[in-house]
Amino acid sequence: MKVIVQKYGGTSLATPARIRSVAKRIVAARRAGCGIVVVVSAMGDTTEQLLGLARSVISQPPRRELDMLLTAGERVTMSLLSMAIQDLGSEAISFTGSQSGIITDTSHTNAHILEIRADRIRRELAKKRVVIVAGFQGVSVEREVTTLGRGGSDITAVALAISLGARECEIYTDVDGILTADPRVVPGARLLPEITYDEMLELAGLGARVLQSRSVELAARHHLTLRVRPSIGEGTGTVIRDETLERPEVRGVTHDEAIALLSLRRVPRSPRSLSQVVTSLANAGVAVRFFFHGAGAEKTTDLSFVVNESDLATARRVLASEARRIGAREVRASKGVG
Repeated sequence: MKVIVQKYGGTSLATPARIRSVAKRIVAARRAGCGIVVVVSAMGDTTEQLLGLARSVISQPPRRELDMLLTAGERVTMSLLSMAIQDLGSEAISFTGSQSGIITDTSHTNAHILEIRADRIRRELAKKRVVIVAGFQGVSVEREVTTLGRGGSDITAVALAISLGARECEIYTDVDGILTADPRVVPGARLLPEITYDEMLELAGLGARVLQSRSVELAARHHLTLRVRPSIGEGTGTVIRDETLERPEVRGVTHDEAIALLSLRRVPRSPRSLSQVVTSLANAGVAVRFFFHGAGAEKTTDLSFVVNESDLATARRVLASEARRIGAREVRASKGVG
């Protein structure tokens, strides 16, 4: 049986009406004779709401407990979608990451998949059931619930497609596919019918949010074709694979509003200053997207770092500590610099 892995994002599943619409699309694919595995994200902005709830209780929630809380969002979606599919006359069953056999390392809130034990999924597919899998989550070898970080549902879908031998992984989203620019900023942005893994990684690294970069890297390693399609309508979307027939010099333009700039001013000049600060940020779980330095006053250096806005508070705290340690004079921070 041909197996198709589909992934639906939170916007595509944000309301009961959208869940029913997605269920109809899935049932149509199942009736065409395909084995269907569906990976779902949490509805709408559920994850952000849960994160906000945690931070209203404690400013720095323990990562283990955060994983326990945040995985609730996908469990709600998987159950509702399974109900909707069954109401349309098709058999379906929902699984958590743990029930799906997604085994990860022990890095809470940013775990990596070690292996997938997909026997249970295969048994359900053999019974002609649609299998709904909660994205973004797994279980460690120590039986602890873990999450895969931002965009983790994309990683779940790609990893399952590889494990199940699917030829293609379909990513359904609220846009037509990969566009040459953000249509909210550039009204004339065009759909790219195909793009390479490397080009997609460049766009993702520069702020395009359609696909999580780790999922693209995983697909590239295993030569799995990705197709980004609209969840509403019948658009063919964008195919992402090894090579395309034509390679234009410029594929697309991106911008990212959810980034922040931090500067460590008047750092005493030392060959090790930059590496020490970057190491401290990395140890705190802050991903530095770009960094640069320039000459400061009185034989000092100014160090600047671009980070995700969600990491701003942690990064500011780390830089304040580093400033005291190395004798820097000032820490500056600003949001929305994309």
